[in-house]
Amino acid sequence: MVSKKEEEMNQQEDPWKARWNERYSDEAYAYGEEPNEYLKMQLLNLPSGSALFPAEGEGRNAVYAAQQGWKVSAFDISEEGMKKAVKLAERKHTEIDYRVGLLPTLNFKPASFDLIALIYAHFPGPIKSEIHQQLITLLKPGGTIIFEAFSKRHLDYVTRNEKVGGPKDLDTLFSVEEIKNDFKNFDVVELLETEVNLSEGSYHNGTGSVIRFVGRKK
Repeated sequence: MVSKKEEEMNQQEDPWKARWNERYSDEAYAYGEEPNEYLKMQLLNLPSGSALFPAEGEGRNAVYAAQQGWKVSAFDISEEGMKKAVKLAERKHTEIDYRVGLLPTLNFKPASFDLIALIYAHFPGPIKSEIHQQLITLLKPGGTIIFEAFSKRHLDYVTRNEKVGGPKDLDTLFSVEEIKNDFKNFDVVELLETEVNLSEGSYHNGTGSVIRFVGRKK
């Protein structure tokens, strides 16, 4: 059943989708073709299994995980992102299951993933916690969340240097307390706010502030 917040998101989807389709329509990959460094580092600690990549855009992280032996699913609202992700997988001689649409419509099965990787998955502020709760139902007991996204403090960084990218509205950004609240039923492996130097394609370049989280579902 679609919630009131999701109905609001449905109404917003067209401009939101148009924005990301436009960004992903260039031939170059907006955030590059190489995986996020934090994801890459954390995958070294895990045996391969089934993985879900929400808001996966052009597929750089999902494709990398598939290359490492993971059975990968991904989703986004952008058809242009999906097209480029599939092309990247083909070039890297691997496969991913990529679906386009809002999460409640995509028919992922409960407790079906060993890993959910949220890498700069900045959902709109009013629904971001609700989406996290929906995603948790898709994770197996003992499954892992890997999370990296811009913190609320990042507003200061992007004001000084727009090339570092990221949202400019506070509600879409994250705090340690929000992550604690959203993932209460998790054993915390790591949770911190830290400064990072990013060099990811055309849209993540420079110093920013992020939340990093690794947790295991109880």
